[in-house]
Amino acid sequence: MKFFVLTIFPEMIHVYAQYGIVKQAIKKGSLTIEVIDLRQYADKGRVDDEAYGGLPGMVIKPEPVFRAYKSITERYGRPYTILPEPWGKRLVQQDLDRLSQKESLAVICGRYEGIDERVKVLADEELSLGDFVLSGGEIFALALLEGVARLLPDVLSEPESLLSDSFRRWLGYPVYTRPPEYEGLRVPDVLLSGNHKLIELWKLWHSIERTLTYRPDLIPEDITSLERDMMESIKKGIKFEEWIKTRR
Repeated sequence: MKFFVLTIFPEMIHVYAQYGIVKQAIKKGSLTIEVIDLRQYADKGRVDDEAYGGLPGMVIKPEPVFRAYKSITERYGRPYTILPEPWGKRLVQQDLDRLSQKESLAVICGRYEGIDERVKVLADEELSLGDFVLSGGEIFALALLEGVARLLPDVLSEPESLLSDSFRRWLGYPVYTRPPEYEGLRVPDVLLSGNHKLIELWKLWHSIERTLTYRPDLIPEDITSLERDMMESIKKGIKFEEWIKTRR
């Protein structure tokens, strides 16, 4: 995948790309990132101006954005283009799944009071991280970059872990590592048992329990009989250790 970011702060993207899963995706050849500095396409480096109508704040000018975008399309063709906006559709996991299938993505990052409205003719869709306002689109671009990078082929060393991600079906289950006990807090015995079938049931139970607690709106419609049994037991306040005895 080719990932383009149009921004007045290119170093924010360059630095982030040197770490973690994004660096790994680049190293494995699954991802290339090109950061376009809008100042290089602006007259005398001036990327913003006062808003018409006497409105407050500064607005990103259209010229540098259109010129920078044209430099991409002339070299690579038109990428699927996203404009971060607080009123845009909220980004969810299904969007990351969908966007990870694109050959190329571009994010146009606004700043200050926003970006000239005419730039929107370049965008395929407007997306948001949530119902709050940031000073620019770079944080969104980084979130999208990481969310997509981990889904690309050959990036994760254990790709099967994607199947148990939160929002695939239920929310994620609790995880633990060494030591088995720390300051009186113990890892659940079932995880130390070596009984893989029992561990799978434990994982499912706690995924359902976490979903019921934090995001009951995400309960799937096509639940299995096992999932329904667990869900009803959890609602009754039954613990996993009690429930599993009824399955033997």
